[in-house]
This record gives sequence, C-alpha cells and structure tokens, in this order.
Amino acid sequence: MLVVMLVVSILLLITIPNVTKHNQSIQKKGCEGLKNMIQAQITAYQMDHDGKTPSLSELESEGYVKKNVRCPNGKAIVISNGKVQSD
Repeated sequence: MLVVMLVVSILLLITIPNVTKHNQSIQKKGCEGLKNMIQAQITAYQMDHDGKTPSLSELESEGYVKKNVRCPNGKAIVISNGKVQSD
C-alpha cells in the first residue's frame, strides 16, 4: 500500500508542474483562435452589410458572436479599424 502511494505521489509531482507550465500556452492559443473566429465573423458581417465594418456590440446584437465574449485568459476582445485585438 505504501509503495502504491509512493508511486502515485511521484507521478503527481511530475505531472502537476507540467500542467501548470502549459496552462498559459493553452490560454494564449485559445485567445488567438477566438480572435481568428471573430475576424471571420467580421468578414461575414461585411459581406451581409455591403462592406460596413461592425463594432463588437453590432456583432453581438446581430447574433454573429455571443454576448460578453472574452479570451480564456480573461482579456477583453476589442475591434479597432476592422481588426480584432485583446486588451
């Protein structure tokens, strides 16, 4: 029983630092993917509305994106001159 607990403890000591180390990378990639998706929705909006560049609130009200969309790391999404950025 003690040997099993020792092995489990060692495995936990190895895996926990690796998971936390990759957490920031995962959040960054998730934010980049979200920004790319919103950029595609801007293009779709422009095609539907004769080239008009929308604000984030217009995209939300028209149903192109969910309301209060944020990056996985908590940063807000901002549209500036037709380009998507995060604060």
